[in-house]
Amino acid sequence: MGFGRLGMPELILILAIALVIFGPSKLPEIGKSLGKALKEFKAGQDKDSDEKEEADEKEDK
Repeated sequence: MGFGRLGMPELILILAIALVIFGPSKLPEIGKSLGKALKEFKAGQDKDSDEKEEADEKEDK
């Protein structure tokens, strides 16, 4: 399973470094805030694409 150009060994290394830097108590909080940020970003993209489609439809009429 790849994540872009990152393979499994690279992801494990990144997670291990994050564990050392932030400690086990902070990782769930960081993951939760990162997930929330990604969700909001995706929702914003969807909203923008919907608005663009509506504008394109209005131009076609």
